[in-house]
Amino acid sequence: MKRKQVTLNARRAAAFAALTISILFLIPFASAPAQTEQLDYLLLDGQIVDGTGSGPRRADVGIRADRIAFIGNAARAHIHAKQTFSAKGLIICPGFIDPHTHADGYLNDPVRRNNLNYIMQGVTTVVVGNDGGGPIDVAAVLDKYQRQGIGTNVAILTGFGTIRRAVMGMADADPTPAQLDQERAYVRKAMEGGAFGFSTGLFYAPQSFSKTPEVIELSKVAAQYGGFYDTHMRDEDSYSIGLLGAIDETLEIGREAHIPVHISHIKALGPEVWGKSVQAIAKINAARAAGQNVTAAQYPYTGSGTSLPASLLPPWAHEGGQQKISVRLNDPAQREKLLAAITENIKRRGGANTLLFTSQHMPELYAKTLAQVAAARKMPAPETALAILQECSKDKTWDELGVISFNMSEQDVDNFMRQPWVMTDSDGSPGHPRLYGNFPRKLCLYVYQKKLITLPFMVHVSTELPAELLGLRDRGVLREGNIADVIAFDPKTVADKATYEHPEILSVGMEYIFINGTLAVNDGKYTGVLAGKALRHIPPAAAH
Repeated sequence: MKRKQVTLNARRAAAFAALTISILFLIPFASAPAQTEQLDYLLLDGQIVDGTGSGPRRADVGIRADRIAFIGNAARAHIHAKQTFSAKGLIICPGFIDPHTHADGYLNDPVRRNNLNYIMQGVTTVVVGNDGGGPIDVAAVLDKYQRQGIGTNVAILTGFGTIRRAVMGMADADPTPAQLDQERAYVRKAMEGGAFGFSTGLFYAPQSFSKTPEVIELSKVAAQYGGFYDTHMRDEDSYSIGLLGAIDETLEIGREAHIPVHISHIKALGPEVWGKSVQAIAKINAARAAGQNVTAAQYPYTGSGTSLPASLLPPWAHEGGQQKISVRLNDPAQREKLLAAITENIKRRGGANTLLFTSQHMPELYAKTLAQVAAARKMPAPETALAILQECSKDKTWDELGVISFNMSEQDVDNFMRQPWVMTDSDGSPGHPRLYGNFPRKLCLYVYQKKLITLPFMVHVSTELPAELLGLRDRGVLREGNIADVIAFDPKTVADKATYEHPEILSVGMEYIFINGTLAVNDGKYTGVLAGKALRHIPPAAAH
């Protein structure tokens, strides 16, 4: 009995000792603070518009290296960062992606390669090579951009104009079988070099000399590599096949080549086609309902930007290139024929009052309309236009004859903008305010003032939708793990400042911008970094 009692006491003592030890070990853990996570940057207390089309929600956004590492309540999750910013009152969203720019001119410039005019609009990725002007050796261009440093991300399209000119010059002819094979080879080289797609500008020579089957054949090659077809259509007015005919051609190319089609800067350009946005939208909606992948983009202005030769000279006058054009312009035997075509095209553009010269190197023309220049010269507008073309053909300033044409209806602009498949692009060109103010204008005028579209809709068609077009799976949406292309803007101050009279004024209201996780704009001021990357399209393994 005594032995049993001793054993029992021993067991009790051991159990008490074990309990005491457990309590002693548990006390420090119970009283220790929760683990903290350290990030590089935190944007606190902003309104998140994530790019998916969902409504705003309050949250904090954290960034580590080049990725979005956290979205939520940072205090509750014990998240800290090396640098913290108050985003109270700001909208935080993905960086805008512009699917149609001519920013390669800036990216190739040692001074302007920061692409600051786009950064201050909230644009973190630009697409270049549109209108058929993209390079053939895409890999070399991408390597150059990455090596020299650039301010925004860039994606490249290869261009039909570049390819056709390399193979056929400015000939108004169909390609021979050998020439078509060479064109295919150039598309293949570009796609293997990292091009995201194949672009055309069928309104412009020498592309305007092509027929639809040639375009289909080259688009088939891009389709093999998972690319898309991007087009400035053959007609946006009534120059040749008309706006609706050009949409039919675009849809045919997509169907026959089995490739997604994207209509760049969709518009109804000129009084003769005003109101036809309704029919154009119906055609595209029908194609989409039938299963075709069709999208478009537009800029929020009623003035388009182009060159005087492209807008006023007929297609036949462009045959043979600059030398033959110059001879043709100065040939007395062709004067009346040229004047008749120029007269008709001025009418298509809405009259001489709608054509504004934007070439700063020509002070006698700059910021004046064709009507004003004609009045000063005491000549009819068509004869004035022909005289200017003749002068510039002699002193080789042909390519710098930029004009803005005020020939779109606000109702058509509104109709296209409401469509869920219409993205935001700038088609940025020197002399036009869209190069500096495109995205803030859409926010300021169409979201906040006119209330034509909602903020989540505008952000979605400017971020996730173009990211899907390009196949950028880790950009375009605020999501943990995605690349940290993030912007924060003040909805009360965001605005475009560029005007037709003063087109090179930076936009305002972008308070914080991160490009690939690097702080590019801090408190509304550019930090001077070159954080952009040269993006490469990775073709599917099945491509050959």
